[in-house]
Amino acid sequence: MGEGMKVETIVPESQLKKRKREEEWGLVKKQDFEAAKKKNAENRSLIYKRAKDYAKEYDEQQNEIIRLKREAKLKGGFYVLPEPKLLFIIRIRGINAMDPKTKSILQLFRLRQIFNGVFLKVNKATVNMLRRVEPYVTYGYPNLKSVKELIYKRGYGKLNKQRIPLTDNSIIEQVLDDALVVSHW
Repeated sequence: MGEGMKVETIVPESQLKKRKREEEWGLVKKQDFEAAKKKNAENRSLIYKRAKDYAKEYDEQQNEIIRLKREAKLKGGFYVLPEPKLLFIIRIRGINAMDPKTKSILQLFRLRQIFNGVFLKVNKATVNMLRRVEPYVTYGYPNLKSVKELIYKRGYGKLNKQRIPLTDNSIIEQVLDDALVVSHW
């Protein structure tokens, strides 16, 4: 062979098709990544703005309570905080020697096992049932911090009939987007 001649290697057609397909997939993947990156940047700014608004709202609520307390003190009275609207109930005892009515109330509260907890609205019916099952449960009014911690530590969502831990807002966003799409049809 001469020095000027090049030897061409023959590449099978299937490999050429595979290369082309992988290049197309790589391009699509790169475009998807860029779109997701752009969307995340927009979401981050939106989340920051919302968080700022929420913090401002909570600060205003606290300042309003302080103002009302001071106003009441000046007039020689007392300011009583409004009753909380949410209860957190935890079951602390088992089923030994339990009245059937009590057992049914605990089932209504979705407290079938020891150390299960639920959030419930405060109303007359709930409070009356709660008095009946007081020896078997403990309850209180949660604050924002404890609710956040509980949800981040033990919160799960249902996605495609599977329990998925709530680690970030994207899971909730995905489910809500699906729900919005379904409800529009």
